[in-house]
Amino acid sequence: MQLQQSKGYQVVAEWLATKDFRPFAFQEETWQHIAENKSGLVNAPTGFGKTFSVFLGCLIDFINRHPNDYTKRNKNGLQLLWITPLRALAKDIGRSMEEVIAGLGMPWRTGIRNGDTPVNERQKQKKSPPEVMIITPESLHLLLAQKNYADFFSSLRIIAVDEWHELLGSKRGVQVELAVNRIVAVSYQLSALSYQPSAVSGQPPAFSDQVSAISSQKSAVNNQQSTISNRLPLIWGISATIGNLEQAAEVLHASLPPDTATVTVKARLRKNIEVESIFPDEIEKFPWAGHLGLKLIHKVIPIIQQSRTTLIFINTRGMSETWYQSLLNTAPDLAGTLALHHGSIEPELRMWVEESLHTGVLKAVVCTASLDLGVDFRPVETVIQVGSPKGVARFLQRAGRSGHQPGAVSKIYFLPTHSLELMEAAALKDAIRENIIESKEPMLLCYDVLIQYLCTLAVSDGFDADATYREVIRTYCYRDMTHEEWDKILQFITAGGVALQQYDDFKKVEVVDGLHRITNRRIAMRHRMHIGTIVSEAMLKVKFISGGYIGVIEEWFISRLDPGAVFTLAGRNLELVGIKDMTVLVRRSNARKSIVPSWQGGRMPLSANLGKKLREELDNANRETDAINHPEISALQPLFSLQSGLSKVPGHNQLLIEHIETPDGYHLFVYPFEGRLVHEAMAAILAWRISQIVPITFSFAMNDYGFELLSDRPIPVDDTNVYELFSPENLLADIQRSVNATEMAMRKFRDIAVIGGLIFQGFPGEHKKARHLQSSASLIFKVFMEYDPGNVLVQQAFREVLDQQMEEVRLRNMLERIQQADIIITFPQQLTPFCFPIKVDSLRESLTSEKLEDRVRRMQQLLE
Repeated sequence: MQLQQSKGYQVVAEWLATKDFRPFAFQEETWQHIAENKSGLVNAPTGFGKTFSVFLGCLIDFINRHPNDYTKRNKNGLQLLWITPLRALAKDIGRSMEEVIAGLGMPWRTGIRNGDTPVNERQKQKKSPPEVMIITPESLHLLLAQKNYADFFSSLRIIAVDEWHELLGSKRGVQVELAVNRIVAVSYQLSALSYQPSAVSGQPPAFSDQVSAISSQKSAVNNQQSTISNRLPLIWGISATIGNLEQAAEVLHASLPPDTATVTVKARLRKNIEVESIFPDEIEKFPWAGHLGLKLIHKVIPIIQQSRTTLIFINTRGMSETWYQSLLNTAPDLAGTLALHHGSIEPELRMWVEESLHTGVLKAVVCTASLDLGVDFRPVETVIQVGSPKGVARFLQRAGRSGHQPGAVSKIYFLPTHSLELMEAAALKDAIRENIIESKEPMLLCYDVLIQYLCTLAVSDGFDADATYREVIRTYCYRDMTHEEWDKILQFITAGGVALQQYDDFKKVEVVDGLHRITNRRIAMRHRMHIGTIVSEAMLKVKFISGGYIGVIEEWFISRLDPGAVFTLAGRNLELVGIKDMTVLVRRSNARKSIVPSWQGGRMPLSANLGKKLREELDNANRETDAINHPEISALQPLFSLQSGLSKVPGHNQLLIEHIETPDGYHLFVYPFEGRLVHEAMAAILAWRISQIVPITFSFAMNDYGFELLSDRPIPVDDTNVYELFSPENLLADIQRSVNATEMAMRKFRDIAVIGGLIFQGFPGEHKKARHLQSSASLIFKVFMEYDPGNVLVQQAFREVLDQQMEEVRLRNMLERIQQADIIITFPQQLTPFCFPIKVDSLRESLTSEKLEDRVRRMQQLLE
């Protein structure tokens, strides 16, 4: 039957017509594929109804299967499992779904399952599952930790993974892979049992065994396989555009049986995005990071006033606090209509902000990435991005928060925090026009997540080792895991591995009647409490003495303050009274000055795509004035002219190196435009390679555009050795020699140890201090290095240092590019516009913000 002729389609189409809506072609295509029992991935711009493409497809499918009583059938069991990366998305998605369900007259229920769901609500969901469950990856794994969890999923029709592009490339994405893999496997087993009632010991055959056995049988059994496969839940991903969309689909669907047909549905729709830069009245010829943004605040106020609602995206929580206060100081009439939203604010306050955005009560919200994702705030007309978004995909995501309806224009302003960032605005415009979007590389062989997952299965119904191995290697993340590595993991969770076998605390899992189980109630409770892969700094709740929570603050920050100190949180000036029972007690303060908290986590590096476009913009800067095609590049001409006069503006196929001597010493500035992580690694490697020529010591500084080596003696880099110094040969060996990779791996191991359950973070209200966690992890790491150097978690720590902290692949690609480039070495007589922001960054650690500003002002006066 054609989809349009089906009962489900007609019912949904009639409801849409009452709303003056018509389905897009990509939505109908998705509904058709669901009707044909296919899994897939939906890709569409923000605001075009990606959610409805899968959700309405599920409803149409149900109505088609129950055409006569779909309005009467209740207690249908779980039909749709909706996995979402953010708690904030769950309520909004649930509200939209409930509106549709009510409009169709269906007695379906929606349930939300995350860390905020009350215990009594969870118990109700277990006894009587709702038809739709909206859940986070962590809560889904908690479901897998319950006894008889397979029954909960027995009626499941569709698994939908929302915002898959956000989960992919993270350990939370690996959690999703494992959970989806398990649900598909138990669904297969439940279906197969009806055909194979004689399964040994009541245990259904392993998923992989069934696939291979059934596929080898003759036509009658092939029909049986087809029948079983048709009973498996469909897997649908929902994703914004990323550079590796096909790979994203492959990762999501890896758990399906071989030869399962999957589809990628692309909306052939283009979101109209209007990018406008906010220009300073005068371009600083010697720019430096961070200070310019707030000086342009008077240009932000009219934009807010002219728009119905505006989102102002700031890259860090600390700066969002500063911007909120500065906006109120500049425009007091915004009081009551301006709000602040970031991840450290109390959830109730964040929910109030989200509700107020929905109802149009607020005029503007200062926010961080906490509002990046798909919550549908229809009143939002305008977005302002303060400072570099660091990537094209993030900029598009934020732009899509405005004009969040089909056909509406997304308006986004770019406000630079220093003059050179205007280049990024031009690069972003070109990248959007050319549809150049970053890829999200899937994570591989995350053994810490696997150890946690196996303990989750052991807590619930237990697992068969051989069957589970064959099951796990079907996932994309673990498809290259060897049986030897699997055996090491089993030995680790049952006996503590080679190094920890003398300690009973690490012997968590035991084999009972052929199944791996956790039978110790204390170990099981501790495991359930710490399921998850987000490892943050130790957080303390902040509470008024008089009552009422404000948010959370990191332990390392608050421990540096004395009682009476005033700091800012959630837009309020707070006086520290003391710390009691892991809670920071405060009172309101009217002090004019306060300390703005800073949160750990570092600064995001420039993406490879945006770096490439930036290098191309430099070609634009070298053109004649009338040939320049971006107002941002035209505005920067005074800066580029000075840079050319003192040194050189490099083209996209050139690498600029500047030798400069100042009273501070001898400086070497290099400009690859590859992001701060690559520059940090390259600075260390270059310093080590130079030290092999002549004994010399350096200090480093870097930003997203380049890096500096500073020494007290001339630095021997010239035309005779420069290509050799930037060679990709022996890169891994030089990384090991140039940086303390073992120290970096030991710090990375802390997160791995927490996720893998080696370190217990404490019961609620009794969290270990961050330094105690680090010392515990360091001790275990040193034991492993001495007695079990081949430990899979240690190897993972070193691999993550290379992949994540040093971006080794990108570093190698940069060096290979430089080998084909024209390297230009100049000898300016003073600091240049390009090197000035790097030089200022090198001063930040030793100076307060006020003293830094005075020092920079004096430096600028001497140079101009």
